[in-house]
Amino acid sequence: MNYGVIGNCQVAALIDEQARMVWACLPRPDGDPVFSSLLQKEGGASSTGVFAIDLVDLTRTEQEYMRNSAIIETRLYDSHGGVLRIVDFAPRFRSRGRVFRPMMFVRSVEPLAGRPTLRLRLRPTAGFGEKSPPGLNGSHHIRFQADGLYYRVTTDASLAALMEDRPVVLERPLHFIIGPDETLQESPASLTREFLGATLGYWQEWVRTLAVPADWQEAVIRSAITLKLCTYEDTGAVLAALTTSIPEAAHSTRNWDYRYCWLRDSYFVIQTLNRLGATRTMEAYLHYIDQIIATTNADTLQPLYGITGDPRAEEKIATTLSGYRGMGPVRFGNLAAEQVQHDVYGSVILAATQLFFDERLVRSGDQTLLERLYRLGKRAVASFEEPDAGPWEFRGKLQRHTFSAAISWAGCDRLARIARRVGDHIAARDWGARADFMRQEILEKAWSEERQCFTSAFGNRDIDATALLLPELGLLPATDPRFLKTLERIEEELRTGDLLFRYKHADDFGTPENAFTICAFWYVNALAAAGRLEEARERFDRLLKLRNPLGLLSEDIAPASGELWGNFPQTYSMVGIIGSALRLSRSWEEIV
Repeated sequence: MNYGVIGNCQVAALIDEQARMVWACLPRPDGDPVFSSLLQKEGGASSTGVFAIDLVDLTRTEQEYMRNSAIIETRLYDSHGGVLRIVDFAPRFRSRGRVFRPMMFVRSVEPLAGRPTLRLRLRPTAGFGEKSPPGLNGSHHIRFQADGLYYRVTTDASLAALMEDRPVVLERPLHFIIGPDETLQESPASLTREFLGATLGYWQEWVRTLAVPADWQEAVIRSAITLKLCTYEDTGAVLAALTTSIPEAAHSTRNWDYRYCWLRDSYFVIQTLNRLGATRTMEAYLHYIDQIIATTNADTLQPLYGITGDPRAEEKIATTLSGYRGMGPVRFGNLAAEQVQHDVYGSVILAATQLFFDERLVRSGDQTLLERLYRLGKRAVASFEEPDAGPWEFRGKLQRHTFSAAISWAGCDRLARIARRVGDHIAARDWGARADFMRQEILEKAWSEERQCFTSAFGNRDIDATALLLPELGLLPATDPRFLKTLERIEEELRTGDLLFRYKHADDFGTPENAFTICAFWYVNALAAAGRLEEARERFDRLLKLRNPLGLLSEDIAPASGELWGNFPQTYSMVGIIGSALRLSRSWEEIV
């Protein structure tokens, strides 16, 4: 899965190793895919759903991000000594007191050696791949209209060459700006130069504000930029991934739309952003969560919401798209929004706790927010003994999942801490008592004497990787004999090399085939917490080698081949890299 990501927190696109734009949704990341060849059988070489600069007689490619940025530079080499460079980015920089982040992608093509011959292919789609809207030529642009979306491609290239796939010799730089259906006041060349310099400066300055660890700096920086690219700045939402329906394993039909915001992920994302010092992004995400709970009339929360906070996530299948490598179905929407997942209440409380303790934040938690969190805490208590679909969103059965119970406990525990912080001693005592009861219940009923480990649900024999998070949540120390026994069981039953399956028992779709990426980082963190620090560092080093050439990870990894599967780039996986690096790194004093 050798794709790179460009974006500006308003739009994002996937670029393959030949600089073909194979996935991009407009006017925002959960919109209609204008470039959709990622989900067609032929992939990036498809005749539709792609914006490609095809070099004739291509022999090899080189690709990298410009240093500490979200700008991709690709070099294509032909068999005749011709070389060209393609630069792709989405403009993002400060202008007139605010961040300029338009619905726009910018691409430049420059000859570096010889006389490279190329074909330009601009073939957008609409209606979730159902149709290819015809372009209307202007003097220096092509205008597209489909299903209420208007956009144009402004260029100094030949419009005929762009629309007719005719080969052309690249004798001068060419520039393409995909953006709103508006006339540009400057030439594409000058605007590209201006936007490129400003965008590069923005990202490099942003990286300078990060509290990166001494070790693994490159991996953390790339993960942090990618995490930010998976945010929708208008609302502060963080998407689970930028794609839909890339299967978790070949022909598994485990194809889901991840262009949503999962409340379960909120605590781990907030924790990571806080440790990085990315306070603006963290505060925006907290605002998104606050808006969700403030505008929810019912006492229940969904597991996921749209990036604007919209609770609707109706699932439908796009029959006109064959799927990633032809492995459908292609789903838009996610039925998990309708599931019962009791961990959402504790997850939101855990995330919002930051507002009551972090003095850096412009807006801290107040009594109104606290009352809302108390309401969620009561739901966590009320649902504590009820079964749910669990963190892995099983569609076929409900159980009292250990992870859901642990998150509910953690929510009540944090409410007690918040109450003490604000001086509400009666509430602190009450929430503390509830938390004590829940903790004891979990330690007794989630523990299996037969298996000598904490199981995935009360009273069953299955184990899953979420048990690795029990010390992270504070339920018990990582040196507790019960956790060490659980760690042994997980190593014996779920570990394959440096990778971990989330579970191995059969679910609604059979037995999982690939390892779940984030679980490997949970594992190294657990090793470090249990005192096996050097082993954890060695495993983490090897995990980083599984990233794609641009330093990115997807949701799943095939243990035998190391091939990346699942939606991409996976926010959770990038969070895992950052969290483990921060935990395992030496101090700056040790290396400088």
